[in-house]
Amino acid sequence: MRKIAVIYSGNAPHYRTFHEPKYAQFIDQLIYHPDFADADLTPYDVLIVPSQLNKTMLLQNAEKIRNFADAGKTVVAFGPQPWEWLPNQKWEERPTNFWWWLDQGADSGLRVQNEDHPFYNYFTLADCTWHQHGVFWPPEHVTTLVSTVDGGSVLYIDEKSTKGTWVITTLDPDYHYGSYFMPATERFLDNLFQWLSVGEITRS
Repeated sequence: MRKIAVIYSGNAPHYRTFHEPKYAQFIDQLIYHPDFADADLTPYDVLIVPSQLNKTMLLQNAEKIRNFADAGKTVVAFGPQPWEWLPNQKWEERPTNFWWWLDQGADSGLRVQNEDHPFYNYFTLADCTWHQHGVFWPPEHVTTLVSTVDGGSVLYIDEKSTKGTWVITTLDPDYHYGSYFMPATERFLDNLFQWLSVGEITRS
């Protein structure tokens, strides 16, 4: 099993999400964000960067996170973020429709891409569907797994921009599960920790 570390803000949603026993069993270390600069990341294979982190501290530690990836490891970034710290970012913020599902003939606007990727051994599109805060327009070399109907990327894997692997998404399951709403986020997290722990993250 891969060793997983999580940057931990201590806010209420993070507390609930990352202390939930069925997720905590996969987490080898919660690293309190103010202590992150001095933390030793060498024992870990995966670093989860949650949503709702302090922007100043996150940007101050961006190089440390990139160095972790450059050691051939995996960084998972939930959205929304101050995206400029991520490799090769081109982010487009869009209005968030929290109530799209109330429309007649509701369509989330999300679509499966690269359905043969190992990601889809664990996830369905429904597991990734609640709402979006915007889209990425990443480089051609990334593998988009969830997109919008107009081709924007909502979840993708980047194996080329650095020496490591980046799983980057606009989705914020940690916040919504920890805030006790959006049922799909529980399914997403159930599958995420299994996938990151023992699954095939890339095709290579």
